[in-house]
Amino acid sequence: MKSERFRASRDKSPANAPEEQLRLARNEINDAVSKFVFAGTIFFCGSPVQWRRWYSSEKGLFLRMRIEQNERNVQMPGVYLTPDDDHNQELMKNVHPREWVNPEPTGRYNLVVIGAGTAGLVTAAGAAGLGAKVALVERLFMGGDCLNFGCVPSKGIIASSRISHALAEASSYGIEVSDTSNADFPTVMERMRAIRARISRNDSVWRFRDLGVDVFLGSARFTGTDSLDVEGETLRFSKAVIAAGARPADPGIPGLAEAGYLTNETVFSLTAKPDRLAVIGGGPIGCELSQAFARLGCEVFVLHKNAHILDREDPDAAEIVQQQFLKEGIRLILNARLIRVEGENGKKTIYFETADGPDSLSVDEILVGAGRIPNVEDLNLSAAGVRYDKSGVIVDDRLTTSNPRIYAAGDVCMKYKFTHMADAAARIVIQNALFAGFRKLSALTVPWCTYTDPEIAHVGMYERDAAEKGIPVETFLRSFGDVDRALLDGDHEGFVKVHVKKGSDKILGATIVGSRAGDMISEITTAMVAGVGLKTLSSVIHPYPTHAEAIKQVGDAYNRTRLTPLLKKLFTVWLRWSRR
Repeated sequence: MKSERFRASRDKSPANAPEEQLRLARNEINDAVSKFVFAGTIFFCGSPVQWRRWYSSEKGLFLRMRIEQNERNVQMPGVYLTPDDDHNQELMKNVHPREWVNPEPTGRYNLVVIGAGTAGLVTAAGAAGLGAKVALVERLFMGGDCLNFGCVPSKGIIASSRISHALAEASSYGIEVSDTSNADFPTVMERMRAIRARISRNDSVWRFRDLGVDVFLGSARFTGTDSLDVEGETLRFSKAVIAAGARPADPGIPGLAEAGYLTNETVFSLTAKPDRLAVIGGGPIGCELSQAFARLGCEVFVLHKNAHILDREDPDAAEIVQQQFLKEGIRLILNARLIRVEGENGKKTIYFETADGPDSLSVDEILVGAGRIPNVEDLNLSAAGVRYDKSGVIVDDRLTTSNPRIYAAGDVCMKYKFTHMADAAARIVIQNALFAGFRKLSALTVPWCTYTDPEIAHVGMYERDAAEKGIPVETFLRSFGDVDRALLDGDHEGFVKVHVKKGSDKILGATIVGSRAGDMISEITTAMVAGVGLKTLSSVIHPYPTHAEAIKQVGDAYNRTRLTPLLKKLFTVWLRWSRR
């Protein structure tokens, strides 16, 4: 039975408003659509007031409303993704089905999880599997950013773009292809949507219901230190986890919002290829999508505020990727200060300054990949006694907030905003929240990968990190130009670089640049977690020929340093004697 609060809210919606109020509401929404939205996300919204609240709380995520007419009246029936094709309909049936009815709250929960992204899903499934009574609250889409707007769709189009690039490079392998320049952009995007819909079954409301989780679709707001409200229903908890995620940051460029722009939350709804695409931000998101769209036939311009793209990575690694971008015809506008954006006649003009002076650039679309901000504003955290700042929910090393009943995990509170990091944090939360554990975030060894071509993967310290901490290091490097399999595959650009503590084989950090870097970094991560050094990696038999041999060869390079002049002299004496 719905609460009085929910019924009152519904009575104020356009579906129950007088005709004139309904007309004004529709005009307001249509005006917002014309200003702010192209292919994007669609939200439920019951009134103009709710519309304004949704829009203001989702800076950077441009919304579009779809109003449907049925036999009773006009209504806004649910949450959608565009285009409204079979694949997105299948996706929505899993991640936010129209027919879903929230369960009745059943007493006090062991754990209430806010947010059904990676951190929330892993926490809810793991806790329920251990016998806990769990409620999971999701405002938008089950699967969160990773499934709907992040890892899954981006890697889908990156896969297609790599095939397109391979065809363009086919002649260097002795293969002649008649037409290498005709990537079918709509089909590429449809393939991505089909795969995303298939993967969505793993994150669906139906699967989590069957796991014994009470799934609530709606907005959560804390009402006390041990309670929260979801669409007028009160959920009480022994412990709670905030896993509300993050959203694209607004770069604050004058005129950008009026001209319209894409983020990772809207770009995957495109069905037509933009001929000219400007990408603001030369970090991982911007670089991955820049290269993918360039390989699919777009003319791409990357505007970055610093002197080098991927400037937080190992400089040698970033330089290899930067040179590859230039080779592929991606225009890099570095040390750029963006002044304003103007939109006219379907074009968007970016005005900027570099060391060469003021300049401008006209494009069809602008993609912003310049950071993310946590979703904390609408949770009423003060009512729960939970502290937060611009970086997100404030947690200690055990992921506990200022309210000992409440934990946080994932992008809403952590520096490293990776899917695999959210997964690892969720496992810490399960143990600490339910079993009074003492697992610490700082104890984790965290690898990551930027999925450009070549990929850049890293784990542990950079040389600069060790220098800041006063730790002397030795660095061992193996170029893929010296690895047989890499040469055979045409992947000779790149390297494996490993830093060890000077005087030992203890691995402090590593960077890999290459076509398989993301897969290869796990071997070094495993060695670091297990306390295994380069000496042991040198003794591990690797299949020949593989790219991973480079790791063994780095170990061999370390072993050669152990052959001191004195030891070599003793070996020489021994071997001379043994010839008698």
